[in-house]
Amino acid sequence: MSEFLSPGSNPSGQPSASDLDTASLLQLLRRKEGTWVDWGHACQTLQKAGYNPQQIFEETGFEPIHQNQIMVAIQVYTNLVNAEIPDAVRQHFQQKGSDSLYELRILTQTERVAAAMLLVEKQLDSEEAREVAKAVKEFSRLPQPPEGFTDHPGDAIAYQVWRLARQKSDLQERSRLIARGLKFAHSPTARQKVEALLTDFTVTPAKTAPILPVYRLETDEELPRVIPVVGKLPCTKADLQAVPFIDPVPPFGLVQVSGTAAWMAVPGWKVVLAAEDPVALLCTSDQLPTPIPGKTEEVMLIVDRAQRQWNALHYFLIEQNDRLQIQWLEQPGETPILGQLLLVMRPKKILDENYTKEVWQIDE
Repeated sequence: MSEFLSPGSNPSGQPSASDLDTASLLQLLRRKEGTWVDWGHACQTLQKAGYNPQQIFEETGFEPIHQNQIMVAIQVYTNLVNAEIPDAVRQHFQQKGSDSLYELRILTQTERVAAAMLLVEKQLDSEEAREVAKAVKEFSRLPQPPEGFTDHPGDAIAYQVWRLARQKSDLQERSRLIARGLKFAHSPTARQKVEALLTDFTVTPAKTAPILPVYRLETDEELPRVIPVVGKLPCTKADLQAVPFIDPVPPFGLVQVSGTAAWMAVPGWKVVLAAEDPVALLCTSDQLPTPIPGKTEEVMLIVDRAQRQWNALHYFLIEQNDRLQIQWLEQPGETPILGQLLLVMRPKKILDENYTKEVWQIDE
């Protein structure tokens, strides 16, 4: 149990089954002994040992939502330690700040390190940590750093504030934003950009991103099944045996038959039928540039590769850092367009997937 009593010694280590003492872990949580790092490791180990969050809550008083927070924060903390952050930063978060580390979960390891150092340097709380993480994430989605700003988290916040301040005509609100920008600006050039707003009172109207074209499958008729075609009769037995076995992958019924080739069935919505060269991509809803209300779930993106003309009313598929991303481009020419997003398809909600398989449940 040494790793639980010395959180800085082996943040990613897990006790073996022989070392596992659930009673001691439950007591540690019940008495809140050690640091939050100890509690996070204890919750992880207990859940791996078969305890569910409700059982841990009944035994220790740690609410499930708190368990989730510190377990996610432990992953971020371990990520930071593995990246060899400065001792002062490690020691700070070893004792407190799990709620702040939780907010950094959406960032990459490199971004987390820089953001964590900023949180300690500026003595920011969890609410401000959320704003830092949001600013860094949005900044990372830009095709390239805006003129005068670097990828430092302080500059990311300064850029966010700079944009907002330029949209404000109210001098008091504008001054408040400028002060915040100067507080966080890291590079001299970023500071100069923010300071320029003290004498430049031009108001730049805000541009609103369009609403994501989100659809959700609602009826069974919108869930067609993909079936392989043997050919046209007369066919041979060899033709029949040549057809591969298809195992649809939920929630969209995607099928893979050989190599990387795969097909899926999409409802015949007008926007799909009108597409010239449609392709599908899978992602989770939290990877989209604009959040979708509700819990995170897998979604299917339908993109028309033939549509590469910029339009401020649409989202587009682009390449950034050798990866495909869906982005809204404020101005033409920012980055090469690979296709236009036609729709974001959410899976049909099925409370009981076995319900539709029972014959007696089918209406006559």
